[in-house]
Formats: sequence, C-alpha cells, structure tokens
Amino acid sequence: MAELAIGDRAPEFDIPRDGGGTVSLKDYAGKPVILYFYPKDDTSACTTEALTFSALLPQFEKAGATVIGVSPDTVKKHDKFVAKHALSVILGSDEDTALANAYGVWKEKSMYGRSYMGIERSTFLIGADGRIEKIWPKVKVAGHAEDVLKSLSAS
Repeated sequence: MAELAIGDRAPEFDIPRDGGGTVSLKDYAGKPVILYFYPKDDTSACTTEALTFSALLPQFEKAGATVIGVSPDTVKKHDKFVAKHALSVILGSDEDTALANAYGVWKEKSMYGRSYMGIERSTFLIGADGRIEKIWPKVKVAGHAEDVLKSLSAS
C-alpha cells in the first residue's frame, strides 16, 4: 500500500465505536476531522495522548473539528478505557486493521529483537473537503495534540 500524501482523498471508513454504533468519515463531511491512530488502550503513552486530545476537545470543536482515535482494540476495551479515564474523544475499533492498512500506519515494528506488526502512532488532519491536509507520522505524544490544534487553527 502506497503511503498517503498531502492532498490525497482520505480513505473512507465505517467502523464500530465506543458506546455502540459506528463512526464514519462521511458523518463529518464538510468538517475537518482529526484522525489519530494509536497502538493500544490503557498503555502509558496512549492514555496520555487520549487524555490530552480529550482535554483540548472543546477547542477542536470550537474550530469545527471532530477528533477520532483508532486502535485495533475491541469496542469493549474502548468502553473500559473511556470509563476509566473519562475520555471525551470518539474511539474507533479497527480489529481487522483494515483502516490502519488503508492509512498506511500498520507497519513492521521491532522490540527486544523481535519483529511484529503494529500501529505506528500517526495523526491525519482531514480537511472539510475530505482531503488530507497534514500528516504526523511516528508521533511523539508530548505536545502533539497542541501541535495538531495549532495546525487546525492555521488551516
């Protein structure tokens, strides 16, 4: 799968979400969407990222944007994660990793000398026209949500 680039049409999706139901890109047509991919619910960096996006959600919404976090975790795990940390962002479940593959973030990783497939923490700013305006690959969590908000405000 080729990497996505600025200006590309964002791949559509319709995936299960926390709290039941589904979340689809088409639900937010005409509005910017912050789509962030993270490896796993309730791990240190992933929790910090979700808490920061949740804390800044009123500012994202004021700018007209929706924030959606996606991981391969089940909806049940998402629901526990949301309840435990009082998260306010939407969490989508990509159990079959089809969405992660479509966005080019399902990658070979290695830890302690072993290779495995997993999510490369990445964020996409999808414009109101459905095209990708900015991509943050290999995200470092500290200051990231603030950086995304600044980019959104500047777009």
